[in-house]
Amino acid sequence: MFKFHLCGESCGTGEFLQGVIAMPARRALEKEKIDSLEKLSNYSEEEIMQLHGFGKNTMEKLKNYMKENHVSFKN
Repeated sequence: MFKFHLCGESCGTGEFLQGVIAMPARRALEKEKIDSLEKLSNYSEEEIMQLHGFGKNTMEKLKNYMKENHVSFKN
């Protein structure tokens, strides 16, 4: 089963943000059922920073990727 994300990527389960952020952070998002940029945009930066695997470096990579795809965190 494939899912289509706002960025137009076709991603199978577990491939969301592959090559963008490290596996621990990706697993934390998967555990929260966040598997698309659309779902990610429903969270604040502060909420995501509370998840395992998220620090300054990972957040910076994620924000850059989101910006490239015209998506942002909720305020």
